[in-house]
Amino acid sequence: MQDKSKEKLAKYLRNSARYILLVLGILVFIFALLSGSEDYGGGISGIIKNSPNALPWLLLLIIIFIAWKWELVGGIIITLIGIVMLYFFNFRGPNFFLVTFILTLVIVILGSFFIISWYLTKSIVNSKHSKLE
Repeated sequence: MQDKSKEKLAKYLRNSARYILLVLGILVFIFALLSGSEDYGGGISGIIKNSPNALPWLLLLIIIFIAWKWELVGGIIITLIGIVMLYFFNFRGPNFFLVTFILTLVIVILGSFFIISWYLTKSIVNSKHSKLE
C-alpha cells in the first residue's frame, strides 16, 4: 500500500472513530442520565440521583478525549472497555438486547480503528525514515 493511501485510510479511520464515538458517547450519556430520573421524582434532583447510571458513559467520553491525543493508548483502552461492556451489558444476565449488543460491538470496532490508524501512521513515518537513510 502506498504512503498516500495509507495516510488517507489512517485519517479516515481516526476521524470516523473520533466523531462516531463522540456522538454515540454523548447520546448514550444523556439517555443514561435522563432515562431513570423519573423513578427518583424527576427534575434536577431525579437526574442527580440517577447520575450513577451515566458513569460508564462518562468514562467512555473521557477515554475518547485520551484517544484524541494518544491514539494507541486510547484505542487499546476503548477496545478493552468495549469488550468489558460487551460482556457486562449482554452476557452477564438473562437479558440480551440486539441494540445493546450492536452498540457495544461498535465501541470495540471503533477502538480498533484508533489502533489501526496509529499503526498505519507509524508505518508511514518508518517508511519515510528508511527512504532518508
